[in-house]
Formats: sequence, structure tokens, C-alpha cells
Amino acid sequence: MTLLAFDEQQARSLAQSVRASALVFDDPVSRRLEEQIQRIAPSDATVLIIGETGTGKELVARHIHALSSRGQHTFGALNCAALSESLIESELFGHEKGAFTGAVATKAGWFETANQGSLFLDEIGDLPLGLQAKLLRVLQEREVVKVGSRQPVPVDVRIIAATNVNLEEAVAAQHFRADLYYRFNVATIHLSPLRERPGDILPLTRHFLKIYAERLGYGEVKLSPAAELALVHYDWPGNIRELENAVHRALLVCPGNRLRPEDFKLTGVRVSDHAPAISTLSLESAMQRLFEQSPPKLFDIIEETIIRTAFEYCEENQVQTAKMLDISRNVLRHKLGLYGMLANHHRRMPEKIAS
Repeated sequence: MTLLAFDEQQARSLAQSVRASALVFDDPVSRRLEEQIQRIAPSDATVLIIGETGTGKELVARHIHALSSRGQHTFGALNCAALSESLIESELFGHEKGAFTGAVATKAGWFETANQGSLFLDEIGDLPLGLQAKLLRVLQEREVVKVGSRQPVPVDVRIIAATNVNLEEAVAAQHFRADLYYRFNVATIHLSPLRERPGDILPLTRHFLKIYAERLGYGEVKLSPAAELALVHYDWPGNIRELENAVHRALLVCPGNRLRPEDFKLTGVRVSDHAPAISTLSLESAMQRLFEQSPPKLFDIIEETIIRTAFEYCEENQVQTAKMLDISRNVLRHKLGLYGMLANHHRRMPEKIAS
């Protein structure tokens, strides 16, 4: 597993949530993302990160900044959808004392504050058209003019923008300037939703679990096998943000030190079409070794091993075991009774295969 942990104290000082403390590259999709980041980060190219809400766009931006030559300088972040047009202009470019009501002192904007560093503009698709023109000028001229001033201030800032909307459609609808879009569309990163990188789900879950358990003063808390199965097969429409909240909630309601599927309250548990595919290579290899031994009643031994292992994996939950094996509960109960795995049946030990 590749897990990049960021300093939690720094995350708190930047008013970041827990999810800003780690970035996981465990799934093959994420490993390709990591390779792309490694190629893009050292350059000074403007970066556009496209992804659904909650996928960790700011975290990727911070990682790009950390890997660049600007990593020792300021990383600024501004959500373009969170402020009014007048406030965004002041936040970006700064203002002079008396420039508007409430401007009691001269203030530097993020472009000046992040000079020689990087500036992350989240939800860039929501930036008003008037400010888009001013931002384009800053990118072209590499200088800013504070609100209420006529004196340009030179700046050297790398822009990393992010959006969850289709900017090409926004350009076609005349909601976004085409020339600014071309400026941003130099190095584009498509950040896949969590449902398309299921290999990251459990590493992220354990990361959040460790941090929240420590914050709540709990001892070691683990995931049950059934919980792991439920988490991996859920499609996470809210992405990493939803996963983080689900882990926090599960810790608060769990009666013990082992989280169960019901503790996560995954409403309607939607099974993802992108669940990990079964790798048959190791399974075929094990079967070949069994065939070479030619033990008696081989099919019965394999069937019992599958059912026994699945039953134990699901913590002896018959409904979950039957669902995982895609058989009816009645068939499962018959097999469990046959193999002595029900309390009211005589237990029959499986025949051993020579090692």
C-alpha cells in the first residue's frame, strides 16, 4: 500500500478535515494517477483537476505542490463558490485601505501571499465572468492590482484549479471564458470517484479509523470481515467525504471494538459495478496442486472448504454468507448442517489433504 501521510498539525492549522491527512495510491487506477502526478508536479504548468465532489481534489493539489520546486513556499487555497464576487476579488488580489466599506487596512491577496508558491482555486467553474477576465490578465501579465489601487504588483504563482463541472459545456453555454479554459487546460488530471478505485477503500477506512479512534480516546478498533466486504461493495456516491463520515459515525455507535456492517448505516447498500474482480491465477495454481495429489472425494472437500471459509469470513452470518456465495439460505443451511457447522447438527470434520 502507498499511503502518503501529511502532518496533522499542519492540516489543523490550515483548517482541513481529517481526509486531508493522507493520500492513498493502492488501487491500480490510483497508481496511474500517482505516476501522472509525478510527471506533472516538477513542471510549472498550470494544472486542472477534474473530479466529483469529495474525491480529494485539494489533497491532490497539495501533493503536486509538495513535489514541486515550490514545495517550501506557501500553498494557498480558495473556494470560488463560497464567496461573493466582491469578496473573491479582494481575496485573490488584495485591497487598499478604504477601497470599500470595511477595508480598514491594506491587505495582500492570495496571489501575493502565495508568491513563489502555489494557489489552489477550487470550483473554478463557479468563478463569475467578470473575475474570469481579471484572472486571465493576471495569468498573462504575472502581476496583480489590488482593489482600490492602480499600482501593479508582480507575482510568481503556480495555479492549480479544480472543478466538478464540465468546463467545455460551460464554455459552450457562455458561462466560462474559452481563453481562460485553454489557459487551465495545460495539464489535466481526471480524479476518479472512489467507486472506480475500490482498492483504496479499505486503506482509507483504516486510516480514518485510526485517527478518529485516537481522537475519541478509544483503544484499538478493527473492521469485521463482513464490514470490509460491505464497504468495498458500496458505491460511495459521496466519495472520500462520505467514507470519512461513515467511519466517524460507526465508531460512535459501535458497542464493541469490532465494527460491523450495520454500524456504518450504508442506506440501501448499492453494490458497485466496479467491485474488485477475482484474480483466478492463484486459485488455478492451488487447484492444480490438488489435482496432482488426487485425494478422494475432491469435489466434496473443495465445496466444504469454500462454504466453511465463507461462513467464517462472514462471522457465521447465514444471510451474508448465502449472498456472497450466490446460493439460497436453505441450501446454505443444508450444507452447514451436513458439515456439522450448525449447533443442532453433529459436526463432521473435513477430510485432510496431504501437504
